[in-house]
Amino acid sequence: MYKIRRKVTVEPHPELHVWAVLPCVPQAPEAAPLEERAEATTILTCDPRTVRMGWRLLTQDNGPALVPRGQLGDLQDYHMHRYQQGIPEGVCDLPPGMTLPLESNLVFMNGVSFTKGCYIGQELTARTHHTGVIRKRLFPVRLEGPLPASGISPGTLVIVTATGQTAGKFRAGQGCVGLALLRSETIKGPLHIKTSESQQVTVTALVPDWWPTAAK
Repeated sequence: MYKIRRKVTVEPHPELHVWAVLPCVPQAPEAAPLEERAEATTILTCDPRTVRMGWRLLTQDNGPALVPRGQLGDLQDYHMHRYQQGIPEGVCDLPPGMTLPLESNLVFMNGVSFTKGCYIGQELTARTHHTGVIRKRLFPVRLEGPLPASGISPGTLVIVTATGQTAGKFRAGQGCVGLALLRSETIKGPLHIKTSESQQVTVTALVPDWWPTAAK
């Protein structure tokens, strides 16, 4: 679909592994600060999306051994952490053809440039950004109640409990945390989801502390 016009060479390097180095919550007082490094077999750099996502480590060595006092987690720990921080990833969180960059908060994560172009949807994105009117956003949410064994289905309606009106749709999640595309004016009121078993699950929308003040 797209072609790279610059002459580059792309080669597989299966010996390399990507690690996410997440900050301690709360931050351990004895945790040693990390510093960016770029060596023959190791690259350590800050995650460009937000400081809450820590660092990215690319190495062919044992990743945890390179992080002082680091503890090895698993992929579920990573996804739980990013959902709590409101970070979407991949086609489940950002379905093609259904996602707008500003509603998905990509501008907060260095995911949108207003000085470079062009890209599909650039004019709409730039116009919406400069008018400052974004009525819906992808919020991190916490779920409380009897959850189905398979979790909440993507696209499930989120309802304003007091009025019965639709606040938005559940996008994706893991366990009791996830992401939902919600109308910003509804997030302070009680919200809920009706599961496929007709159980009611309470939904609490959260505003991450790393978002710009104007967006809160």
